[in-house]
Amino acid sequence: MATWVLSECGLRPLPPIFPRPRTGSISCTKSSSINSTFLSSDLKSFQQQTRFQCCSFRERRRSWEIKVSVPLRVGTIEEEEEGIINGVVEKREVCEFDPGAPPPFKLSDIRAAIPKHCWVKDPWRSMSYVVRDVVVVLGLAAAAAHLNNWIVWPLYWAAQGTMFWALFVLGHDCGHGSFSNNPKLNSVVGHLLHSSILVPYHGWRISHRTHHQNHGHVENDESWHPLPEKIFKSLDNVTRTLRFTIPFPMLAYPIYLWSRSPGKTGSHFHPDSDLFVSNERKDVITSTICWAAMASLLVGLGFVMGPIQLLKLYGIPYVLFVMWLDFVTYLHHHGHEDKLPWYRGEEWSYLRGGLTTLDRDYGWINNIHHDIGTHVIHHLFPQIPHYHLIEATEAAKPVLGKYYREPKKSLPLPFHLIGDLMRSMKKDHYVSDTGDVVYYQTDPTLGGSSTSI
Repeated sequence: MATWVLSECGLRPLPPIFPRPRTGSISCTKSSSINSTFLSSDLKSFQQQTRFQCCSFRERRRSWEIKVSVPLRVGTIEEEEEGIINGVVEKREVCEFDPGAPPPFKLSDIRAAIPKHCWVKDPWRSMSYVVRDVVVVLGLAAAAAHLNNWIVWPLYWAAQGTMFWALFVLGHDCGHGSFSNNPKLNSVVGHLLHSSILVPYHGWRISHRTHHQNHGHVENDESWHPLPEKIFKSLDNVTRTLRFTIPFPMLAYPIYLWSRSPGKTGSHFHPDSDLFVSNERKDVITSTICWAAMASLLVGLGFVMGPIQLLKLYGIPYVLFVMWLDFVTYLHHHGHEDKLPWYRGEEWSYLRGGLTTLDRDYGWINNIHHDIGTHVIHHLFPQIPHYHLIEATEAAKPVLGKYYREPKKSLPLPFHLIGDLMRSMKKDHYVSDTGDVVYYQTDPTLGGSSTSI
């Protein structure tokens, strides 16, 4: 529709040489005013008094006298969105995301976004995964022993080491109680799975619970937590170098079970360790006995089939399982291209600590190791079964916003994560002894740069 004005000469169209405002309205009288808001809210509204002097009706050419300040060109909507006003780029303040700042949401907000059925534990479904994995493990061992050639053995080691890791993840669900609502079933299945791969179930379960309850805390975290600068510099050169030189850190898990991390004391096998309280003593003894029984069985099998055959069937897959465990656990808390904070004191909270964990995509391995790479929601709500983690994560993303770091998509095999691991090992060495929100710093003598990341 055309725009019209009312003047002393009657109802006449507004000449096309004047841009029509996109918003606002125009009203004219003998002495009228134009209230017009040009462009978007980025521009200040203005008012200008306007008088129209009408010429003779017979004149072909109309003469208008307009006392109004008009921009030379009205910007498009697209330009306004980009901050371009009348051909000039408008500077807008951009707030950089601070991952160490308290989030604008609560843990209850995330919980409310997750569908209720994601919390339901189905013991039959959980057991079906156990049966599947045990059948695959036994089938791989039988096939490798039958074929017994050096083309098959490397393939077997890679596959079986990955399956040992899958067994660990199912035992991990038992430890969290996300396997079923029956504590006895969780304990029995957890002992069978973890003892078979030489992990003391209750000893690990308790220390892993400590890890979840203190995730992201410099001193109180239990798994791959950062070393304060004082402890880092107190390490001898050999220990310091081995800790950050591939592949040695990926073989640390058995050592951790026996003696924990630098700066901490105790053992996952000893009931009097400071890892445990007095009423957990019987549980720890039970798990240590189960572990010793499995170790004795392996020694017996060594006499029956020979140590070389045992090494090929069990020893090398066990080493690869340990590497999987250290690899995955480390990358869930390190190696992001952006800074990840660690906390102390009053700055730490369960929510803020959990938001520093990372999801990782492992390609085909996602299904094999039961989506353990979907780790952020698992850390915040370890009661959710592994088969609901993906759906729960998708539901929570709108609440998490930038505090959720989308993982890089993987090829069928996650070789890209090896690069992330190596870069992190070169840079993430220690944190400051002081400060309640700290970030990893680099020791230049270990091959990284001297700047903090």
